[in-house]
Amino acid sequence: MTDFILVRHGETVWHAENRYAGRTDVPLTGHGREQAATLAAWAATAGLSAVWSSPLSRARLTAAPAAAACGLTPRIDERLYEVDFGQGEGLTRDEMRERFPDRLAAFLADPVDHHLPDGEHPRHAAERAAGALADIAREQPHGRVLVVAHSTLVRVLLCHLLGIPLADYRRVFPRLDNGALTEIRIEHGRTALLSFNAPAPTRAPALR
Repeated sequence: MTDFILVRHGETVWHAENRYAGRTDVPLTGHGREQAATLAAWAATAGLSAVWSSPLSRARLTAAPAAAACGLTPRIDERLYEVDFGQGEGLTRDEMRERFPDRLAAFLADPVDHHLPDGEHPRHAAERAAGALADIAREQPHGRVLVVAHSTLVRVLLCHLLGIPLADYRRVFPRLDNGALTEIRIEHGRTALLSFNAPAPTRAPALR
């Protein structure tokens, strides 16, 4: 049995304009660094056994204070990258509507079979992230692991692990806040959702 706390990185400079940030290495804002500090305060008493992160700096800089707070070295897995948004990368929804309105409409109707042009197929993203968690679970069979990653990646991963149709990820999980905690338990290859999108408290609750 391995418990995972999945966290979206802190706020970035593209959030104010709601730009799609996939593989682009967008820096954290001051507020994003504050969210990382709040996560670290929670992590200090959370009983974590490991901290993993996406390679992108917005995730690494969110994970590093949490790892330091509990005396751990953060580890990186390339499979925790955000989904690649292809031609949508760096654009707002309005800018996409101007450049490829038909493709955007198809994406909004079915974000999997009609993912953004030249972008990564969400099914591939979900499978690579699930593979990363499976490997971590084998390494931490009784662990409590913090994983700092990205909004779309976490939502498609949850659908994949919980048996929810992938095309419904934007409907079932309409938002994932920066720095919020989503906890899952993987036991004998099956996944339970324990909490979703919960604000990080300054101290962790007592372990069950």
